[in-house]
Order: sequence, then structure tokens, then C-alpha cells
Amino acid sequence: MTNGQPRQLNIKADDQTLKGVYANSMMVAHSAEEFVLDFVNVLPPQAQLVSRVITSPGHLKRLIAALTENLKKYEAAHGQVEAASEPDREIGFRPTG
Repeated sequence: MTNGQPRQLNIKADDQTLKGVYANSMMVAHSAEEFVLDFVNVLPPQAQLVSRVITSPGHLKRLIAALTENLKKYEAAHGQVEAASEPDREIGFRPTG
């Protein structure tokens, strides 16, 4: 906000990015400087990495706060959401090619 006015940000995106991608799993790795969020579409017996987001620890904390706030709003409007069950086996990356 600037002088009590919300900042406006124009975001450019191509059509493919605007379509989005589906992910039903996520893996997280981190170092002292960054977090890596790998969004994966798992359809056994294989899985495909559909997006990777790399961000700083401070931005991750803001992301978690934003997700928490929005989940609370969603549940207030639509009811309690139950967490998805964890996969029954470990998922990992395998090099291709």
C-alpha cells in the first residue's frame, strides 16, 4: 500500500500459463537460502513434475500465511476440508533420457 492506497501490479502471462496445471502432490526441499516446491501430477505407475517454484524462506512464510488465511475463508463459506491421505509409498524422481 502507498499512502493508504493499494498498489496496482500489472501481471503478464501467456495463454498456456493462464490455463494452469493440475498437481495432486507436492514435494518440498530446502537449503539455508531457498525453498523448492515441486508440484507433481501422480498417476501410478508414474508421475510428472508439472511446476517448480523456488522462493526465499521469508516469501515462503508469507505464502503459508496467505494460504492459511484463504483456507479459513474457504472453510467458512463451504465447510471443513479434510486433508488428503498421504501416498502409501515414497515418491521420488528418476532421471529420464
